[in-house]
Amino acid sequence: MQNPTQDGRPANRTAADDPAPTTEPAPDVVFTADFSSARQWVAGRSWAYPDGGPVNPDDNKLDHLVADPAYSRTGTFRATRRRDGNWDTGLLTTEGSEEGFTLRPGDVLDARVRLPTETGAWPAIWTWRDGGQEIDVFEYHPDNPDLLEFTNHVRGGQRYHRDEAVSPGARVDLRVVLGVRSVSWWVNGVKVFADRRGVGRRWYAHLIVNLSVCAGRYHPAPDEDATEMSYEVESLVVRRPGPVVVAQRTPDGHA
Repeated sequence: MQNPTQDGRPANRTAADDPAPTTEPAPDVVFTADFSSARQWVAGRSWAYPDGGPVNPDDNKLDHLVADPAYSRTGTFRATRRRDGNWDTGLLTTEGSEEGFTLRPGDVLDARVRLPTETGAWPAIWTWRDGGQEIDVFEYHPDNPDLLEFTNHVRGGQRYHRDEAVSPGARVDLRVVLGVRSVSWWVNGVKVFADRRGVGRRWYAHLIVNLSVCAGRYHPAPDEDATEMSYEVESLVVRRPGPVVVAQRTPDGHA
């Protein structure tokens, strides 16, 4: 055994002999939602709806998408009843925006939401591109008060997650990691589901944040006397892992 020097190295080693540290740098923030930004978001239309909207009855929705900033641009997504039985609803998407942001494999999305309380409300954060590529960060229906829905429509994976911290009006922290081989979901800092399916290496998709209104097929439609509903997205951030720096080896092959 060799006696170390004062800095802890063996007596016959120098700083140049030591390998560079193996590090995994913190993921870079590549997107911070500013819902008021017309560069980031397009309001009131999406190609996830037939012909870009404004309605989508085949998906059991009473939505009538509107670009009115009062329905989405503050981060509070609103819906109000129309005379024709549909509801004016708020939707924002990065598809078609000036920045055109897309999520990529490996991205980590964090969001904090305040869930709606009204029957018939159907809030969601999800992805879409070219008729598919859908990953549901979350969906929620107040008639199932403690239940969040997580779905990978790209490769098939789903979890209905019950949680005592989930309830109408509750604030919930959500995280999804869009792994190549597995998409993982967290609720309030706890990992609750990994689908072991992933998105694959070539996947990419735009973001959608919206409040839909149920038409009654799978979840109850709004109460007859209801005229408005809302939910809030307090924050939404996407981080993207950078390249991993690996340890260099010395000429004798030691790390």
